[in-house]
Amino acid sequence: MPTPVLFVIASLIWGSTFWAITLQLGDVPPAVSVVYRFALASATLFFICLIRGHKLQLPWRTQKWMMLQGAATFGLSYICTYQAEEVVVSGLVAVLFALMVFWTPLLGRVFHGTPIAPRTWGAGAVATAGVALLFWHSIGQAWQDLQLGGSGHFLLGVVLALAATIASSAGSIVVSKVREQSTNVMLTTAWSMLWGTLLVVFYVLLTGQRFVAPPSLSYTLGLFYLALFGSVIAFLAYFTLIARIGPQKAVYIGVITPVLSVLLSIKLEHYRPGPVEFFGMILCLASVAWALRAPAAKPVQNDLLNNAIETP
Repeated sequence: MPTPVLFVIASLIWGSTFWAITLQLGDVPPAVSVVYRFALASATLFFICLIRGHKLQLPWRTQKWMMLQGAATFGLSYICTYQAEEVVVSGLVAVLFALMVFWTPLLGRVFHGTPIAPRTWGAGAVATAGVALLFWHSIGQAWQDLQLGGSGHFLLGVVLALAATIASSAGSIVVSKVREQSTNVMLTTAWSMLWGTLLVVFYVLLTGQRFVAPPSLSYTLGLFYLALFGSVIAFLAYFTLIARIGPQKAVYIGVITPVLSVLLSIKLEHYRPGPVEFFGMILCLASVAWALRAPAAKPVQNDLLNNAIETP
């Protein structure tokens, strides 16, 4: 499938999933909903792999990288995202994910020695300005509420959302290491989702939360959409993009996503943005176009890390 098509598919799906997550909140603990989502998604991917005749077993040195990817991408990131959306509007959480344009190059520099191009910094700055303008009034109202003695739950939600973006960026960086061990994106994604699910199950049991049956039809429909479209299809497209164009460019899906989320809020949640918010959307889109024109930076090989991978 062409790279632009993969980019559009992942962007369109993830642009709607932040709103779909709100259908999962309420009667079921957020972490339990994460378990349901990725248990169903990983089972679907393993089933497809079996039908296609793939061998499901992978060596332990590959599993170690997939455990790390699963813990970051499908564990920590989504626990924080679901909990953040309990107190922060879904569109704002989506907007904060655009900050991955900063976290991913920084983490790539730390772990892979990948140089950070000046264009990346420039596009990231424009994107950050755009997302700030998108919710300028919401942030101002929350700050005024805090000064008047508000609960501060909004700020906690923002911190959780930021933690989710950092965890997701870390998972994107690990994808390249998983890719070095296996080129089967579908199988490695299935294993990573399974490891992430097991981690969240452990967290649920450790914190004494209860596994609750799906309480409504809207919850069940949202669950299937998030698992099959938001997890299976979108993540396969995203991880394939990382393999083709690198994480520093693929991460700009996280800039398109909040714009689509806001447009959905206009239609479904009666959100009415003003000129400032619309200008923010334009900045976000412009930063994506600018960044995607830049040539991908070649990672610098780290001998110590390579030796660690080759050790049984």
